Amino acid sequence: MQLLTPDLGLLIWTLLAFLIVFFLLKKFAWPAIIQGLNDREKNIETSIASAEKVKLEMAQLKNDNEALLVQAREERALLLKEAKETRDKLINDAREDAKAQAAKIVADAQLTINNQKMAAITDLKNQVGNLVVEISEKVLRRELNDKSGQETYIRKLAEDAKLN
Repeated sequence: MQLLTPDLGLLIWTLLAFLIVFFLLKKFAWPAIIQGLNDREKNIETSIASAEKVKLEMAQLKNDNEALLVQAREERALLLKEAKETRDKLINDAREDAKAQAAKIVADAQLTINNQKMAAITDLKNQVGNLVVEISEKVLRRELNDKSGQETYIRKLAEDAKLN
């Protein structure tokens, strides 16, 4: 029960010790503690400001990256379009060249066929002419007294000419 109701002397000595510790702490410890807390608060504020600045920079970089990505996609699409147009042009040019060459080959072939046909017709006419001349010559050379002998001879020569 003494602890619940202390003596006046204990109370004074306790109060005196408290006041001495209080003044010593106030004079030496509290300024250092308060200075440390203020420094820490400034450091936290600086860190928060730096973090906000970095966050803004990161957002700006992200926007720049997205813009570059969009630009790269547009350039890629443009390059693909140009490549496709070039490919189509080359294919069309090759197709037109092939058609022109095919037409030239066909025209040359038709010309060659016509030339060979004309040569064959000319050769045939020459052969027919030669046969007529030979048959006429043979008819005239042979002297026959009767008309039936001449007709027989002409038929024979015609049959021989057909076989050749």
